[in-house]
Amino acid sequence: MLRGPLALESYRPQFSGHETFPLRYGWLKKAYDAIVASSLKGENKHVFLGDDAIARFGVGKNMVAAMRHWATAASVIGDMLPAGRIPLTPLGQKLFADDGLDPFMEHPATLWLIHWQLAAHPLKTTWFWAFNHYSSLTFERDQLLRSLERLAKEQHWSRVSTSTIKNDVACFVRTYVPHDVSAMAANDDALESPLTELGIIKSIGKRDGFRFVRGPKSTLGNGVFVHALIDFWLSFSKSTTLSFEAIAHEPGSPGRVFLLDENDVIDRLVDLETITQGLLRWSETAGLKQVVRTKDISHGLGLTFVDADYSPQECEEVYS
Repeated sequence: MLRGPLALESYRPQFSGHETFPLRYGWLKKAYDAIVASSLKGENKHVFLGDDAIARFGVGKNMVAAMRHWATAASVIGDMLPAGRIPLTPLGQKLFADDGLDPFMEHPATLWLIHWQLAAHPLKTTWFWAFNHYSSLTFERDQLLRSLERLAKEQHWSRVSTSTIKNDVACFVRTYVPHDVSAMAANDDALESPLTELGIIKSIGKRDGFRFVRGPKSTLGNGVFVHALIDFWLSFSKSTTLSFEAIAHEPGSPGRVFLLDENDVIDRLVDLETITQGLLRWSETAGLKQVVRTKDISHGLGLTFVDADYSPQECEEVYS
């Protein structure tokens, strides 16, 4: 039985917005900088609209729309406010400010944070479905397409066409799977998505076969993991405890989104007390495996933990 955000009657699926372009290097920084440059203006809704936007970003109209889509989906910029203003976000400022942690996306922690935003939140239906609900470790494009078509029918989502889902599935694959070198075209469409560096989906055997890579993630830092854990906790439960089962298996959980096995999740949870300086701790009392929090948590608090992943020592360990 379907559970989680996709099962809610109020849920509205999204299979478009990217104009068939996967995320590209530089797009998030360009979108962030454009909003910063408009910060002195009371209304900035035209940043991504009209001929000015084409000149501003140096790309075509559809690509400008894709740039805005990815920046919003990755929570680098926010949705437009009633006053006609597109806001910056805490994550966008932390990463992409000129003095931010990683304005040019050179560190794997940034890639994991962007992946978390895309796959742990239900804004992008295909991403959320693939990482949190799809039951097989291997798939072909048509299989993923058919599973989403069944989902749309079961949930009575209207105005969802096969062609739209097909384009979304193709964009999903191109976001995570590198091009075959022999098939690389000498044009702009051959540019890789930065998230291919995560290596969490790989091509297998035949041309259209793919595999989710489940298991330990050596480039996933503890700071990003704790941020993800707190983000998930806030959306899942108001309790002061969170079960291991939820952390490892619930839709939108770190275990699901980061494709971690149960042992990988436990390995990270046992160190929580040290990593969070006592804010969170792992408990196995009376047969119950759970995380206990000792204070209130918030999205802002969770985001502070990612800083540690960008420290010189952590960077040295990642790249060693």
